Amino acid sequence: MTLANRSLKMAALAAGLTLTTPLVFAQAFDAVRLYGAAPGSDGGTVGAAVLATRQYQGSDEHRNLLVPLLDYQWKNGWFAGTTNGIGVNLSSRPDLDYGLRVTADLGRAQSRSSALNGMGDIDAKPELGGFFNYAINPQMVLTSSLRYGAGNNSRGMLLDLGAAYARALAPQWRLGLGVAATFANAEYQQSYFGVDAVQSLSSGYAVYTPGAGLRDVHANVSVTYQLNPRTAITTAVSASSLQGDAQNSPLTRQRDSATGIVAVSYGF
Repeated sequence: MTLANRSLKMAALAAGLTLTTPLVFAQAFDAVRLYGAAPGSDGGTVGAAVLATRQYQGSDEHRNLLVPLLDYQWKNGWFAGTTNGIGVNLSSRPDLDYGLRVTADLGRAQSRSSALNGMGDIDAKPELGGFFNYAINPQMVLTSSLRYGAGNNSRGMLLDLGAAYARALAPQWRLGLGVAATFANAEYQQSYFGVDAVQSLSSGYAVYTPGAGLRDVHANVSVTYQLNPRTAITTAVSASSLQGDAQNSPLTRQRDSATGIVAVSYGF
């Protein structure tokens, strides 16, 4: 894979998944972002990103964060890092990525916001899942992933479907666009958007039992400047909108939200 094609594919996948925003909030590990399918070569990315986002999904309170970027991919298909989790790409085709991985549901602390008082903490949990990505052409990538193990009872499941597009604006500039949707089962919805009888007594919220369905949709735009063949600066904006029972939760103070990102990365 040439440097230009690798950079373009990385930009497309990053645009569709908003860089590191998912690492902190509900879009965590929503899809696998690989810069090349096996067989390939060993390589990785290290860097950091500054995020202007929300305290939790559905919150109306702002939060600023500095988060690390560290991912590595081996030519035999294995990968590990803060963006993709730990897994293996079983594909030998450059236009196709599919495989298995382990990720994490990072949970939610009630101390994050006064709106969560009485709801209790949601502990971090390991997730098991699979992924499938298909590159229609060098600019357009379709992504999907399935993850199981989130929430209070470790039975929460998420299905993420997305599409990302990237193109070169100039020799050193890349534009990325992305859209995605996340579907959740009832166990996940109950953990993050529901209120059971015990929580109702301690929080003051009415009992609320959400069902399975579309959790949210989101769209992203990013611009990447390649300082040199290995170093890049990316700015991105992501807009997200809760849907269905998630948007009607008593915990949801604001259905629509936006996240701003500035990231610096170095490829090795």
